Amino acid sequence: MGGYILGDTAAFGRTHREKILPRLMNLRPLAVGILIGALGLSSATEGAAQGTAGAFLAAREAGMRNDMARAIPYLERILRTNPDNLGALENASVSAFSIGEYDRAAEHAAHLAALDPSNRAAALILLAEAFQSEDYATALAITEGEVEIHPLLDELARAWAHMGEGRMSEALDLLDELSSQPGMAAFARYCRALALSLVGDVEGALAIIEAPEDGVAQTLNRRGYHAYAQLLGLSQRFDDALDLIDAVFAGSTDAGVAAMRAAYEAENALPFDLITTPAEGMAEVLAVMANAIRSAQNPHEALIYAHAAVRVNPALTDAQLMIGQILEDLGQPEQALDAYASIPEGDGFSMAARMGQAQVLETLGDMEAAIAELTDLAAEHPQSHVAVQVLGDFQRRDTQFDAAITSYTQAFALMEAQGISPNWQTWFSRAVAYERSRRWPEAEADFRAALEIEPNQATVLNYLGYSLVERGESLDEALEMIERAVAAEPDSGYITDSLAWALFRLGRYEEAVPHMERAVELEPTDPILNDHLGDVYWVVGRQREARFQWRRALSFGPSEDMNSELIYRKLDIGLEAAREEFDEPPLRLAPADTE
Repeated sequence: MGGYILGDTAAFGRTHREKILPRLMNLRPLAVGILIGALGLSSATEGAAQGTAGAFLAAREAGMRNDMARAIPYLERILRTNPDNLGALENASVSAFSIGEYDRAAEHAAHLAALDPSNRAAALILLAEAFQSEDYATALAITEGEVEIHPLLDELARAWAHMGEGRMSEALDLLDELSSQPGMAAFARYCRALALSLVGDVEGALAIIEAPEDGVAQTLNRRGYHAYAQLLGLSQRFDDALDLIDAVFAGSTDAGVAAMRAAYEAENALPFDLITTPAEGMAEVLAVMANAIRSAQNPHEALIYAHAAVRVNPALTDAQLMIGQILEDLGQPEQALDAYASIPEGDGFSMAARMGQAQVLETLGDMEAAIAELTDLAAEHPQSHVAVQVLGDFQRRDTQFDAAITSYTQAFALMEAQGISPNWQTWFSRAVAYERSRRWPEAEADFRAALEIEPNQATVLNYLGYSLVERGESLDEALEMIERAVAAEPDSGYITDSLAWALFRLGRYEEAVPHMERAVELEPTDPILNDHLGDVYWVVGRQREARFQWRRALSFGPSEDMNSELIYRKLDIGLEAAREEFDEPPLRLAPADTE
């Protein structure tokens, strides 16, 4: 799942009804082989390779599983036999850096760069090391050498390194040149504002951020707004600073934001401390690059950039949070847990980190510990509607529906008290819990409240429409809802299945067939959909195909919503007799139900 995102309550369990920084420029990927290919053993080292064949295979297997920590010892065993093996060196460097073993990574990267000065992975790792130690001369040498890590990164690194060397004019000239590149004006100008802030030119920095022609203020991330608020305070524009904080950081649990707000209420300026060195300015660049690369669906490279940002400035907890999320995405929950745990309590991202920890615990099968963690979090932040709402999500996924209803209702009360309008996901979350608790009137009311906010929200339309069909209520409206859901998400097999099943329950069997076939085409291994297709085939006289689909359903099971015993009986005695034996309701809704 990639970490629990604040306010994201749409990540529902896979029950049948529920299955349902802009890119800076075209980023050229680093040539980093995260153990997904051969390690480049040359014919000259074949004899040595024979002795390390086991290590080679084990490293490759670990790499295929994205288990960087496990791969490193095997890679280093290869390097002990063949210390100049470029493939093993690159993979050892990148793997160590990707799990935060920076000194180990730097050692391998230095060796790699000496053998292959054009290696971009080694250059990036060594660049981060240079900025981390504020060795600006080395940073400049790396960016001006024969390797080009990335044209944007290289130019920004040069600018911050020049500033670290005390050459402010050269730094600003480079930033001005970058601002002329298509799509780069806002970010380059933001870097210029940070540079001016660092040397005390508050008004110059504010002029850049607020210049309408550059659009910098519209592209700021969370840290950018923090910098903006600090600059407003330093300029004695306390009311503007407070308005900005209230607009951007409403509901924040960040102790730093709270302290800033209290100071500005008392009309006390605070020093600019978002960055305190040119190296930390470069860390901002690396963090933004990591976010852009992750948006481009390149998690391995984004992980390296995020680590580079944290290596240079460990206070960049937004990048640390990203590391945890990427590690989750790569199937490394234990490492993700460690990444989240490194974010200190009271930090602006500590709540998201603890939610990430809970998500990892759920992934590891310890839902009890996950819910306990979230229960503590909600108790520690009694005014946070997000904390209690996320607790409700976990309780609902754990089938604790009554507890979930209590949590969601508390979240609604907090939002009302704070003047916050609930989004459709919040209404939908509680509606699902009500429906699962067999409290239909309350469920229907919440479903319809969600649709008042998002009338064409496919997930809500599908769930409500399907539920109405199953209950035999408002059938014309229910079918129209499901048809709208299909129109909104035509490639969702689960929503298409709802349409087919609704037609089936209404006795429109021939109409149901193509829709059910389409649903199975979209989700070919889902047992529920294959079971439904079998039922549809049976009632239209295609009994051999029906039995084939029922067997497929059993082969893809089990599923919590699938009655395997009923399917076995359908195979033995047919659909109608089996349903009667299991006291299932009639296939077709009774005429009275359709009125």
